[in-house]
Amino acid sequence: MEEKVNKDVTIEELVIKYPDSVKFLMDKGIKCIACGEPVWGTLEENAKEKGMDDESIEQVVEELNEKIVKKAHKKEE
Repeated sequence: MEEKVNKDVTIEELVIKYPDSVKFLMDKGIKCIACGEPVWGTLEENAKEKGMDDESIEQVVEELNEKIVKKAHKKEE
């Protein structure tokens, strides 16, 4: 089973491990790619730059983990 993503994951690690997270984060207004390279910093730092509070960040992390689990289950089928 994949380990869960948390708010302290670096954007670079997130993009490398879960490339599908890029679209999800962009849909949430969180910039994660600039000129084809991952943005520096953590998920939390980049979310706070977009004005998200702690509750909103936790919601993003929860939704992201749900998407990762769903994708992992589809691969297993």
